[in-house]
Amino acid sequence: YHKLLVVGDVAIIPAPDLDQKIAITNYLIKTARALGNDKPKVALIAATEQVLVKMPACVDASIISKIADRGQVKSAIVDGPLALDVAIDMESVEIKGIKSPVAGDADCLLFPNLESGNVFFKACSKFGGAELAAMVAGPMAPCVLTSRGDTTKTKLYSIALACLSAK
Repeated sequence: YHKLLVVGDVAIIPAPDLDQKIAITNYLIKTARALGNDKPKVALIAATEQVLVKMPACVDASIISKIADRGQVKSAIVDGPLALDVAIDMESVEIKGIKSPVAGDADCLLFPNLESGNVFFKACSKFGGAELAAMVAGPMAPCVLTSRGDTTKTKLYSIALACLSAK
């Protein structure tokens, strides 16, 4: 990917409800801002960019997107539902004809559940060779979150991320 990407939730809440997804969205924004991105673009991930009422991820993403449109989510541009390819790949955006200020250039990804977020996180590391950082946002102080299988560099990055987020 062409820039830093902040993602959540990859390890804590198995099936977040709408209120928890809103909170995670705000934590993503706060983390991106701590890393120097003053107005991050947040993609609300679902299996499709279409609003399909039988898919809870699409419904929740639509609601959060509208909440953001009305100024209830601050300091970010938020859009969804967006399929992963549309969130991060401009060619997919052009092929599908998507009109979105976030599509193809997301800074943050909100996954609909822990399974999808965790699989993405591990696929980036194991298939893509990405060095990652992980922390738990929300407690009084950020908590470093690493896996036994993480590299030393990922563990160091996780400590650094938690320190930057704590200021």
